[in-house]
Amino acid sequence: MRAVVTRVSKAHVEIEGRVAAGIGGGLLILLGIAVGDTLDDVRYVAKKVYDLRIFRDAAGAMNRSLADVGGEVLVVSQFTLLGDVRKGRRPSFTGAAPSELGRALYEALVAELRALGATVATGEFGATMSVSSVNDGPVTILIDSAQIRKNRQEP
Repeated sequence: MRAVVTRVSKAHVEIEGRVAAGIGGGLLILLGIAVGDTLDDVRYVAKKVYDLRIFRDAAGAMNRSLADVGGEVLVVSQFTLLGDVRKGRRPSFTGAAPSELGRALYEALVAELRALGATVATGEFGATMSVSSVNDGPVTILIDSAQIRKNRQEP
């Protein structure tokens, strides 16, 4: 599971010319679900996103989490994050989860973030969307649960 997490002052997603969802200050998450991802990946990514200390404190240091600032989250599915460009000029998306699994894990991540206490808005899984955001910082973090699985398997 790959999540590109961007701290934003605002963000919204449009579908067919209408604003489908939007947030004020918080995090925009572009989410890619990979073949082999499970609910363990969902829990890991949700907890990591919720606890990331990437918001400024009174001294200006990145020392506060989403919960600390009362920020919102906009989650947008983006299977192209799993694009493999090692060969040729056209990305291969064979590493992206099939739609049924992708949708289930996307919805599970949204539910997990809400269960942690986050206010969550979403795009529409599988739709063609226009995403707009005003990056704050800019601060952008990549979370890849496959790296965590790999590190757990090494001696």
